[in-house]
Amino acid sequence: MSFPRQQARTRRFTLGVPRAFQISPDGGRVAFLRGRDGTDTATSLWILDLRGGRERVVADPRRIGRIDEDLPPEERARRERLRETGGGIVAYTVDDAFERAVFTLSGRLYSVDLTDGAEPRELPAVAPVVDPVIGPRGDAVAYVSGGAVHVLDLASGADRVVARPGEPNVTWGLAEFIAAEEMGRYRGMWWAPDGSALLAARVDDSAVTRWHIADPASPEAPAQVMAYPAAGTANADVRLAVLPLAGDGPAEPVWVEWDRAALPYVASAGWQAASGDGPAEPVLVVQSRDQRTLQRLAADAGTGRTRLLGEETHEAWVEVPSGVPAVTDGGAAVWIGVRDGQQRLIIGEDPVTPPGLYVRAVGDIDGDTVLFTASENPVEIDLWSFGPADGPRRLTRPNGVHAGRLRGGTLVVQRRSLDGTEVETRVRRGGETVAEIASFAERPELPDFTVTLLATGERRLRTAVLLPSWHERGSGPLPVLMDPYGGPHAQRVLAARGAYLTSQWFAEQGFAVVVADGRGSPGRDPEWEYTLRGDLAGPPLADQVDALHDAAERVPDLDLERVAIRGWSFGGYLAALAVLRRPDVFHAAVAGAPVTDWRLYDTHYTERYLGMPQQEEAAYRDSSLLADAGRLSRPLMLIHGLADDNVVFAHSQRLSSALLAAGRPHTVLPLSGITHMPTEESTAENLLVLQVEFLRSALGLGATS
Repeated sequence: MSFPRQQARTRRFTLGVPRAFQISPDGGRVAFLRGRDGTDTATSLWILDLRGGRERVVADPRRIGRIDEDLPPEERARRERLRETGGGIVAYTVDDAFERAVFTLSGRLYSVDLTDGAEPRELPAVAPVVDPVIGPRGDAVAYVSGGAVHVLDLASGADRVVARPGEPNVTWGLAEFIAAEEMGRYRGMWWAPDGSALLAARVDDSAVTRWHIADPASPEAPAQVMAYPAAGTANADVRLAVLPLAGDGPAEPVWVEWDRAALPYVASAGWQAASGDGPAEPVLVVQSRDQRTLQRLAADAGTGRTRLLGEETHEAWVEVPSGVPAVTDGGAAVWIGVRDGQQRLIIGEDPVTPPGLYVRAVGDIDGDTVLFTASENPVEIDLWSFGPADGPRRLTRPNGVHAGRLRGGTLVVQRRSLDGTEVETRVRRGGETVAEIASFAERPELPDFTVTLLATGERRLRTAVLLPSWHERGSGPLPVLMDPYGGPHAQRVLAARGAYLTSQWFAEQGFAVVVADGRGSPGRDPEWEYTLRGDLAGPPLADQVDALHDAAERVPDLDLERVAIRGWSFGGYLAALAVLRRPDVFHAAVAGAPVTDWRLYDTHYTERYLGMPQQEEAAYRDSSLLADAGRLSRPLMLIHGLADDNVVFAHSQRLSSALLAAGRPHTVLPLSGITHMPTEESTAENLLVLQVEFLRSALGLGATS
């Protein structure tokens, strides 16, 4: 089987990898999702019992009889925001005692007992069901259907609507587009710890501009109408309310009150223990439209009044931290903030991590121990813990990329490294490995290869170089393919061989592949990211040029007279930008789903870097590709999904129209029915083949054998 076909069938080798771990309170059992093999899209729910070391399937879509998915639009949109490419059981929640789990299949609600081995049972919920959350006591499930929040009693089967939309364009209990796409908030309702109430989001997107996404290949199908908040336009109006669950019928909402005009973004929300012996209280993180102010608030569940817990400000922007606010069992507040120019873990009012450690996210709180991810080297991500007795402590080995969960003294560690493409998952107690959870992912059909990691140029850009496995250094020049993302909020250069599989396949076609992370990428320090303020074009492009030239000085056989560049999303923007503005360096480009005009991209992402287009016209003009169309002198292929609701097809269409108006030849490859992440098997396979043929032809290399 060819690598492109294998990669498409395995969803980029993610199928069969265990994920979505949950741990029982005593640390004795671990739940997780995994397919039965490396091409199984019908993901099952599994349990590992550490006492006997035995794994068992507790919910299998095949046994339930729902393999063919019929997803409601809200669930499809939720998965698109999550970049979820699998099927079957893709998410689940468990109660506090770890006795019961709930999940959906094809818009229907199921529960399963995690202790007795019984088969899952379908619950009498109103379909289609979206994003169900089991109550902490395991006796009820909250879910969304038709924009209303329902609470289903698991004992009696009684279904109660606790919040109805009541008006057009209003939904309850779901995250709006901006929260899910840009803020990392995928949920819109949260149970109180005692199960007495829900905190829920009410979203009114009446003011948001309606865009129409049609597929010309299906003229009989109506266009998809979506509320898309483009830069400088109105966002959805988001409110939070506590919904007390005593009594019957709809709940009387207690509205959470804060200055929504000044701080309209709800970045995160939930509940946490109050100081002293009081009941748990809602907490929320809210942000200003210009993103220069971020506030942590606590609310009184009975009155909705809020009080300030903390505030972060910066003249550029304030990042939304992941996994916080939180609180330890001892009542210490947990936060991530910039102190002394570094992103640090803060306990109470004190930063507790050293200045050179870039804190990425808080994972779990186990008693007074905080589990978090952090980087000393930007290409590595380690698991760390902080406890009052031993301070910050690294839990994982160097030279890898790690994720994990912690509860009841049990630590699940997932590791990717440069040693191989496999994903290792180990369960540890007391510092010792007590079990391993196997990955069933397929091994890539690629020769063994080496990733050379460099720090290039005066800015020490993290850069990876990959050569064909059959190439002998010094045997002759190789055409170069730059393969970046190259923008903010994402990294391509990591100490994990599995991150370079596609790049290595391109290398096997006869290229020296260079992958470089430029300014704005996470893992270094906030100032590194702030440099993109007001200019999304200049620094990222300059960094790719610098990385290329320094890599050519340090690695033999890179032919700077034959340099191509490819990328997707921001990487697609960067690829098109490269041939438009630096044709002296880049000789051909493939731009997948590129942003070509930042006025067409969403508010929260775009305005963070460029501000409001009404006030920052020059920044938008200088970061756009459209005015550069007349400068194109190199081969350019544009690839774009017609169903893309993130970077809509209008981006490529407008650039193509500008190129046509300027008389500049180019290639456009529209993908019918494809969204921002091509997963359809034949499409995903042939996209790679067509790209390499285009690039070889553009560089005068001839067709592949």
